[in-house]
Amino acid sequence: MSANSAEPVRRVVVVLVKAGRTKIRYGSELLDDDGTRIAVRAGWAGGAVRDFGFVRFEPGDVFTEYYWRDRWYSVKEVRAGTGALKGWYCDVTRPAVRTGAELVVEDLDLDLWCSADGTDVRRLDEDEFAESGLTDRDPAAAAAAVAALDELERLARGEGLTTLLT
Repeated sequence: MSANSAEPVRRVVVVLVKAGRTKIRYGSELLDDDGTRIAVRAGWAGGAVRDFGFVRFEPGDVFTEYYWRDRWYSVKEVRAGTGALKGWYCDVTRPAVRTGAELVVEDLDLDLWCSADGTDVRRLDEDEFAESGLTDRDPAAAAAAVAALDELERLARGEGLTTLLT
């Protein structure tokens, strides 16, 4: 279904799992599901302002989120309530699983931020990843996670993350 379809809007609950526990659940509008990539749109689900120093997420922000069933990451395009692009927040995750109206994604701690102008690309939470024990528990998943972060950074510094979203 495309965003311009005459079909009624479908709602999907995004469930972010971390270390075996649900970290957050929030409603979203399903924009597209082509069988491999799932796109949803949701308002900032964090409630209050979250200031990371390099970007602020706040009520009114809109996230267009892209998840893959065959990739180890998700990409979230972040816009202010005015529509101005803030940038892209990328989570390294296991491949997404959608069952009906629920989209479950397991966060593997590694993240990447890319500012709207592409000048600020930063890897995040590598310390949390190291402390998670994933490398010992599931070396194949840990290697896939690191490779995913490397791929995201290469794209962000090169042709841009939008190449994943078109």
